Amino acid sequence: MTPAAFRNEPYRDFTQPAHRQSMLDALALVRSQLGQEYDLLIDGVARKGNGTFASVNPSRPSETVGVHQRATATQAGEAVEAVHAYFPEWAAVPGETRAAILMEAAAIFRRRKSEFNAWLIYESGKNWQEAEADTAEAIDFCEYYARLMLKLAKPDPLVQMPGEHGELVYLPLGVCIVIPPWNFPLAILTGMTAAALVAGNTVVIKPSSETPTIAAKVAEVLVEAGFPARSIAFLPGSGAEVGDTLVEHPLTRFVCFTGSRDVGLRINELAAKPRKRQLWIKRVIAEMGGKDAIVVDAEADLDAAVAGVVASAFGFQGQKCSACSRAIVDQSLYDAFCEKVQARVAQLKMGPAEEFGFDVGPVISARARKTIVDYIEAGKSEGRLLAGGKSSGEGYFIEPTVFADIDSKARLFQEEIFGPVLAITKARDFDHALSLANDSEYGLTGAVYSGNPEKIRKAKQHFFVGNLYINRKCTGAMVGAHPFGGFNMSGTDSKAGGPDYLLQFLQSKSIAEKL
Repeated sequence: MTPAAFRNEPYRDFTQPAHRQSMLDALALVRSQLGQEYDLLIDGVARKGNGTFASVNPSRPSETVGVHQRATATQAGEAVEAVHAYFPEWAAVPGETRAAILMEAAAIFRRRKSEFNAWLIYESGKNWQEAEADTAEAIDFCEYYARLMLKLAKPDPLVQMPGEHGELVYLPLGVCIVIPPWNFPLAILTGMTAAALVAGNTVVIKPSSETPTIAAKVAEVLVEAGFPARSIAFLPGSGAEVGDTLVEHPLTRFVCFTGSRDVGLRINELAAKPRKRQLWIKRVIAEMGGKDAIVVDAEADLDAAVAGVVASAFGFQGQKCSACSRAIVDQSLYDAFCEKVQARVAQLKMGPAEEFGFDVGPVISARARKTIVDYIEAGKSEGRLLAGGKSSGEGYFIEPTVFADIDSKARLFQEEIFGPVLAITKARDFDHALSLANDSEYGLTGAVYSGNPEKIRKAKQHFFVGNLYINRKCTGAMVGAHPFGGFNMSGTDSKAGGPDYLLQFLQSKSIAEKL
């Protein structure tokens, strides 16, 4: 049976009483489950690790969300060996069957949407709407990649040579190590894992230590949907111990990573060195950092630009690799832009993520808060503080912070902060603005606000990012519509949620038979 055409999962409006009540019920349900202990999963069997660690609610750090096993390096090796041993059996399952299982996973996520929103709210500090978007994207990845697998299971015919029958088939690679981030702990983890499994690979999930409970719940859904428990290993633990072992293991075939530049580069370096027993060149699919800029041209709709910059800078507290951390503004609009941004940021409401109606919640951890506060202190000597700058409260809260008059060589302009900090820089003209936007080692997302078609054409050609947006915010990539991935130190431009994504999880075999 051919599924209906792909459509993105709609977002609910929580001002509607029924939707709000659904979330309140889910928050109560999940709260009753906080503090539970979760086991490792190796070769389909629950295992204990070497001690445990806890994840906490960033809005209330005294509240434990989940208690997790700390896997050892030995267990990491066992996990790779186990999914490698099961790989031939899983790879032999028809692509159509694997796609049907993934569609069932999407259905489970959809039925439990409010519950997964609640887990995101408690463990990652997302507000209701950000959590809704994360869960909807996880559903989208399942639906979209299932349909891609159906296409790849029946490739387009080749040119047929006289006297021969030729065909091209796509084969799975082997063991995939999935290392997801904490900032999209449901969507990105689900997307990477779903892509690997539906393509016929087996997977070891090494979740972020900040959000392991959500990862455990994802593994439960995938097994419930029909993916064999032996095809998935769940292995929380230290990145330095467990992560390195997983990447270096000779039976690891490829690594799918989303996270920081430094960790991504280390993974790439470790994976590049062949080990004894290794028969292949390991692939690395990496989505890394960003220092994303929005250019506001002299011919821009100023109010629209202000709204887009503020939404891009402070959605989920700026903890997105796609977040706008640099606003580059034409000198003719600069003062008015700064005033309007200052006024709009002052209207943002900050508070606990589980309470409906707050725009800004906590950052993920005490360590993240300290790093961001250090950048804010540096910013006070690099520019003019327009808004925010304070950190207070029981949770890891930092006010949305805006600095004006930031030079292009300043730390706030060049370094990824990953928090609610926006730097505003003045440009002489549009060409100067584009030059400033490109003055970065990253190349993930960017946006241009302009009413001039010629300038827009120039931006399309010369703004060097993987995802460029015109007259809209630079966050909020939608599966199927905005294939996501960046240039330079932003990663391998893997284009998650795009028509080519699954090809990175497969290898193609050309077969020619003489008739």
